Amino acid sequence: MSPISRPSRAVLGASVAALTMVVATGCGPDNSDPAGAQSTAPTVAASASGKPGAAPLKLPTVQELKTWKLEDWDKWAQANVITPAVKGYWTLQKLLNAKPKPLPQAPGQAPTQDPAQPTAQPTGAAPAQPTAAQPPTGPGDLPAVVAAKPVAHPFPKNTHVNGKIFFKDGNDDYVCSGTVVSDPANPGKSNLVWTASHCLHGGKGNKYYTDITFAPAFNSNGVLSNGNKQKSKLEDAEPYGEWGATAGMVSPQWTQEADPEKGGPWSQYDFGIVKVANPDPNGKSLEETVGGSVPLWFNAPRDQLASVSNYGFPEGKPFDGVELEHCDGGKPAAKPGVPDRPAMLMIGCNMTGGSSGGGWYATKDGKPALVSDTSVGNGANTYEAGPYLEDVAAHMFDYFSKKAK
Repeated sequence: MSPISRPSRAVLGASVAALTMVVATGCGPDNSDPAGAQSTAPTVAASASGKPGAAPLKLPTVQELKTWKLEDWDKWAQANVITPAVKGYWTLQKLLNAKPKPLPQAPGQAPTQDPAQPTAQPTGAAPAQPTAAQPPTGPGDLPAVVAAKPVAHPFPKNTHVNGKIFFKDGNDDYVCSGTVVSDPANPGKSNLVWTASHCLHGGKGNKYYTDITFAPAFNSNGVLSNGNKQKSKLEDAEPYGEWGATAGMVSPQWTQEADPEKGGPWSQYDFGIVKVANPDPNGKSLEETVGGSVPLWFNAPRDQLASVSNYGFPEGKPFDGVELEHCDGGKPAAKPGVPDRPAMLMIGCNMTGGSSGGGWYATKDGKPALVSDTSVGNGANTYEAGPYLEDVAAHMFDYFSKKAK
């Protein structure tokens, strides 16, 4: 069956009075001591125009975040605005010269293996590949490395939901990966892309990156492969063009805790979402253009994640950033972290920087669903870990789906 699906109902059933999500040039909230969080509702640190607002925004606890309503997320959104991407900023040379955003290095904490499921099946999110229910374990109960496999050219239509995310951090250009996800508020017409927080925001004391742009099915026809990077045209490498971000959001924990170069408690909430716009103002939605989207599966029972594959465009050596790669990791291990945050998912995989933010697929009701994104790796490039998407991610996405303009 096709991995592309279009759910017709919202992630959360609750409805709250409509509030407007602000999208304009600005920066994130002021930083404050996480221990100072006392209220379930945030206070705004700055207006969308960047002018000082009321009291500084205090970081809510994880338990408080889980109780946030849409109006609380709206206050957070007004203090967290991105600069819409500048059309035409990215040239082929800039794309090819963009550096892979390094995978944050995970702290040395051994994960635990979840019980294996005997009836694992391939996800179907790409050409069928044999996938074991539980990969062999390596030293220290780490999963054994799984070699990434490139998706054959031309990409099968059901893999066109995968793409590259380009962005500017200061004077430097970087690249990550992302996935077209289903939008419950706009069934069949999603313009939403899921990725990692560290591909959108610089972490504690920093701001959102600029010129965030999504290129779905990058190099689908293989025009850049086999050493042909300098012999191609931009339009040949981007079958659907460049979709500039108009709105975005990452978790409060990321903006006020994270060191983007290191794994830590913030990695357990290293997820983000952007809304993008068709380069043709009169064109169709992203989902209609690429031919589908992938639904998000929040609070997926870990014992049902028997066969997980992750996708991305790794650019750090030995990869060159022009191939869509995937690791069939089998049953993910649970990577512990801060106890009041969900343990991350982890699979053996040798992908490198540039794969950050790429989607993790599992099978739900016979169809692929997104259960995580690539967040951290290790120096030996033997495994990758991604956040487990529970209530905080679900509530943030529900807000963004309904309010992103």
